[in-house]
Amino acid sequence: MSAAEAAAVTVTAAAAEADRVLAGLPSPAGRGPAAREAADAAKDTARAARSRFLDAHVDAVYAHLTDGLTRALRLDELVEAAAAAFPGLVPTPERMAEERARPQADKEGHEIDQGILLRAVLRSPVAGPHLLDAMLRPTARATLLLPEFRRTGVLRTESVHLERRDGVARLTLCRDDRLNAEDGRQVDDMETAVDLALLDPAIRVGLVRGGEMAHPRYRGRRIFCAGINLKSLSSGGISLVDFLLRRELGYLRKLAHGIQAGDLGGTGTWHTRHAAKPWLAAVDGFAIGGGMQMLLVFDHVIAASDAYFSLPAAKEGIVPGAANFRLTRFAGPRLARQVILGGRRVRAAEPAARLLVDEVVEPEEMDAAIERGLDRLDGEAVLANRRMLHLAEEPEDGFRAYMAEFALQQALRIYGEDVIGKVGRFAAGSG
Repeated sequence: MSAAEAAAVTVTAAAAEADRVLAGLPSPAGRGPAAREAADAAKDTARAARSRFLDAHVDAVYAHLTDGLTRALRLDELVEAAAAAFPGLVPTPERMAEERARPQADKEGHEIDQGILLRAVLRSPVAGPHLLDAMLRPTARATLLLPEFRRTGVLRTESVHLERRDGVARLTLCRDDRLNAEDGRQVDDMETAVDLALLDPAIRVGLVRGGEMAHPRYRGRRIFCAGINLKSLSSGGISLVDFLLRRELGYLRKLAHGIQAGDLGGTGTWHTRHAAKPWLAAVDGFAIGGGMQMLLVFDHVIAASDAYFSLPAAKEGIVPGAANFRLTRFAGPRLARQVILGGRRVRAAEPAARLLVDEVVEPEEMDAAIERGLDRLDGEAVLANRRMLHLAEEPEDGFRAYMAEFALQQALRIYGEDVIGKVGRFAAGSG
């Protein structure tokens, strides 16, 4: 038995004691003050044991789970492997399935334990980079779909349509009944589409734009993205691992940095770790929350003059992804705080918007402006220079340190009483 496996016994015992206490209490939504206090104390004790254990043994744990860093495990695979190898460290898949069936207000918050593990892994200068690289590999779904996409140049999913035309990957967000609000389905479809665009050698540049809506208020109008689906969050459908972390470490980071070059095969990628392509975003209507976060990884952003941007993090009570890490670089510290902490809405027509987008054009001029922008991005020198820009602007160690803390802080936030109350009222009002 290794030192880590021996030390894990204390974590297993602490987790079992917490389970014993929780089993004797009503479900979370039915607990009074005394029961909530008892539950919180039991969970806090177990979480402190997990944190102490990982502070001392995270590299040994990660090496065990990845067979000495020879296996590339994605986030969901990593937490599942940890549950099997180190009982009590993170919840089992069966326990998480039970949690997912409950509304957010009636969950125990077992995802916080996943956040503790992932914070420790990402903090590690050994394990963290290995996990980041694993998340830049193409998904199994994209790999399966690639031959058909290369043949037809078309992918149609529930939330994304992708079409290859004249060397351009034209990716359209198409959740037309919900203003392209983000959920787990959208994250999976987006990562699949981005992977296909990056893997297809016939594609040189990518475009992301919102499609026309069927929503009564915006019927027939293009909308970029309304951000996280708060109704889905309230009902328990937003996952820390499969949504909140996957979107940041998966398709958003792939838009910026590309996919692992080794996954393309052959010897022609010896000169770079990542195979990337330039991307343009076109904003019609609005880019709210996650929609605005997306813009911070694009090489060129065009907005219609009647569009607006906002990050309503303070209103929703959660952390707006990696926007806290990136927005100051674009907008400066004062405007970033006004947007993130104060909920300031920036309209495309005002001067401050030029810190967020490259071009503002009249709505009827969007199509022409998009084609001009795509032409400018279509060049070998663009690829080399965007790589150097990303290296200068977003060093991996800084991003990794941010995401380590985000893994836990966002887990804590989605179980905060204020967040549960706010999204519950939103869901009731929108239903």
